[in-house]
Amino acid sequence: MLSLIRPAVVLTLTFTLLTGLAYPLAMTGFAQGLMPRQANGSLVLRDGKVVGSELIGQAFASPRYFHGRPSATSAADPADPSKTVDAPYNAASSSGSNLGASSKALADAIRERAAALGSRPAPADLVTASASGLDPHLSPAAALVQAERVAIARNKPAERVRDLVQRNVEGRSFGLIGEPRVNVLALNLALDAEMP
Repeated sequence: MLSLIRPAVVLTLTFTLLTGLAYPLAMTGFAQGLMPRQANGSLVLRDGKVVGSELIGQAFASPRYFHGRPSATSAADPADPSKTVDAPYNAASSSGSNLGASSKALADAIRERAAALGSRPAPADLVTASASGLDPHLSPAAALVQAERVAIARNKPAERVRDLVQRNVEGRSFGLIGEPRVNVLALNLALDAEMP
């Protein structure tokens, strides 16, 4: 029996060391050596302080800023841990709303978000949450819809704000993957820099 147990224990320890220690350390070292900024979360710095990540959206509520895509993430209710409360852009609880197309709650939320934008047609990404609830990007159309509100709040010409949006449009990855997009945090930081 010992002759059967010994190889099993040795293999378990060997693979535990290889896959649980050596491989993660090698990949961490590889990532830190080749792309340290990305390996550390693609953090965005302003005046030497971390203000966010390029990869995770943030809730901007002031009319002076561009607002990101709605987030359906939640967190435990502090008053009753068996329940949840809305917690936009909660990276510890990434999820979509899980509401189906026939959901009255989803239809009401979309109507409410569209009404808040005024009479202009609302791009889909301004009225629906993404699958992760953490999307840091908007379509250029969704950013441009907000340009007038931001211009009025900052007392700046709307054309100047629209021009800033156009300058912050990121193209398709490698020229062919995905759609053109605007990183909301980067756009708001550029907005503060150009139009304080």
